[in-house]
Amino acid sequence: MPTRSSTAKVQPDDAGPPDATPATPSAPDDVRWLSESQQKHWRAFRDGTALLFDVLARELDDCSGLSLGEYEVLVRLSEAPGHALRMSELADDLAHSRSRLTHTVARMERDGIVRREPARDDARGVNCVLTEHGWQVLVAAAPGHVESVRAHLVDVLDDTQLAALGVAMQVVVEHLRAPAGAPAAPDGVGRPR
Repeated sequence: MPTRSSTAKVQPDDAGPPDATPATPSAPDDVRWLSESQQKHWRAFRDGTALLFDVLARELDDCSGLSLGEYEVLVRLSEAPGHALRMSELADDLAHSRSRLTHTVARMERDGIVRREPARDDARGVNCVLTEHGWQVLVAAAPGHVESVRAHLVDVLDDTQLAALGVAMQVVVEHLRAPAGAPAAPDGVGRPR
């Protein structure tokens, strides 16, 4: 991603000397390029989250055969009253598209760890329910997954860093879940001090 200091424009006839820094592609003048500091933090976040989720997914699959998405479904159901949630609520909680969740739940249903049933209070609604077998799968998988999360994130950061990460990402979650056009939170609300 170009930085704010990269202001050169690509000209059709201007290849520049072989040792020149590559020019930034032409862009509208109103682009708010990232500063060097912002770009450094963005790339650290991008690379860190990609590497973290790759290792967590691999270790969870190795120890339990579950994907991260399946594990999160089981966790959400285990915390819900009656171990059941409407599919729409589960999709919203997990920030998954409904079609993606439907495929995940169908796979889990074939394995007998969840079942779908009509919602009692709405004939059009469908609940996802954790089965007894699903509970046992979660109980078996949780210790290894928690160890991975500790080893690769929680114990790598100090308490202040972990808290700052959590607060910052909650701000991002609230921003992305806010309805389009909703007013922004007042300055300082939900932000680390």
